Amino acid sequence: KIDKPDANPDKVKEGLANMNLLVEDWGGKIQSHDISAKFGTGVKELLEKVLLEAELLELKANPNKPASGTVVEAYLDKGRGYVSTILVQAGTLKVGDYVLAGKNSGKVKAMHDERGNDVAEAGPSTPVSILGLDGAPQAGDKFNVFEDEREAKQIAAKRTQLQREQSVRTQRHITLDEIGRRIAIGDFQELNIIVKGDVDGSIEALSDSLLKLSTEKIQVNIIHKGVGAITETDVTLASASDAIIVGFQVRPSAIARKLAEKEEIDYRLYSVIYQAIDEIKSAMEGMLAPEFKEEILGTAEIRETFKISKVGTIAGCFVTEGKILRNANCRIIRDGIVVYSGALG
Repeated sequence: KIDKPDANPDKVKEGLANMNLLVEDWGGKIQSHDISAKFGTGVKELLEKVLLEAELLELKANPNKPASGTVVEAYLDKGRGYVSTILVQAGTLKVGDYVLAGKNSGKVKAMHDERGNDVAEAGPSTPVSILGLDGAPQAGDKFNVFEDEREAKQIAAKRTQLQREQSVRTQRHITLDEIGRRIAIGDFQELNIIVKGDVDGSIEALSDSLLKLSTEKIQVNIIHKGVGAITETDVTLASASDAIIVGFQVRPSAIARKLAEKEEIDYRLYSVIYQAIDEIKSAMEGMLAPEFKEEILGTAEIRETFKISKVGTIAGCFVTEGKILRNANCRIIRDGIVVYSGALG
């Protein structure tokens, strides 16, 4: 991409070379082309290269069979429900087909191309967004078309069950060794978080960023993440596992909000990922016990004392080091032993 004035395609090629991917300009086999979508530079040439590559590699797919392919992205749309962007890799997908993608299934109610136009069918290597799935599949999930609706639902239910069992298994339970280690490093705390968002991609990015905030003394656990509004189930889970809910571009339902107020569950709503990370980082810093550090400002020597009634004893001092501030604390040391410690009057 060469839109920006500081764009440096050679740097990208160098990065690829470091990963053992050599482009044709650098004597390798991989085709590359500099393009600007903004000005339309190089787009025509890029398309020609794609077609040439497909022809040389003899990339062919059979359009006369039930469709299969991959989910690229899934999100929750205000008016339309769950929208999944998919790429058909083989076969032909038609409106009315019964699709199974990951642990979600449903009948294709409508299909749209990249410009939002209605599409009746999509052949191999066609990207479309489809409506009708009962949830948001994960990016990267494979999808298949089934003739039998019941079979697809059974497989979806089985996958959901397996995923639930897996997540229970991967939750780390505390062991005696772990307790010992935690006691050794001092006060250990855990921060449980539930992440809900509007788009699968941003949820993954946010979850990964939050997990990276874990430190020696505070462990961050993402106990649940999903696409969609914050529901009662999320609030109940947060209440049971002592977690906070992070909502990215989503809002809690009215019932969930009331339940959260009743259960005193903290839910935070964000529209910028960095803001969410910063706030949780600050909260974690607050979980750590504050460190008190003593700093010596100055040293003075008492040369003479004056006793004045109604005021007490006044010390005439000579500052030997540093400086003395009026609102500081002080200690009086006689023969190396602290005889008084308190604030200056």
